[in-house]
Amino acid sequence: MNDKTKGQIEALIGEAIIKFEKEYMGRGPQETKTYIIKDMVFIRLKGVLTPAEEQLAKTTEGADLIKKTRVQLLEGARLLLENIVSDITGCQVKSLHMDISTKTGERIIIFTLDQDFEIKFATGV
Repeated sequence: MNDKTKGQIEALIGEAIIKFEKEYMGRGPQETKTYIIKDMVFIRLKGVLTPAEEQLAKTTEGADLIKKTRVQLLEGARLLLENIVSDITGCQVKSLHMDISTKTGERIIIFTLDQDFEIKFATGV
């Protein structure tokens, strides 16, 4: 880790999440941005809905169904996602939070870590 910058670590996590999305969810997001903020890794994925989900999201019932389905799918892959972040950061994941917007087609995933990871870049540790 010591030889990588914060931006490089963020890019590695983003690339790993895109790969996960393609392999596990069946398609990748149109855009992904990862931020390391103290003891959190914040990932914003844009364009995650399939064309069928976009149609389904036009009704309240459909939007609710998409949210429930996507949360359930990611819950099933929680350990895999936690391992991806742990392997890249060298930190243990304490918790994972996620939500999806059926209006914008964005999903956010937030990992909280067992330590302030951002400080490693300031101190060079």
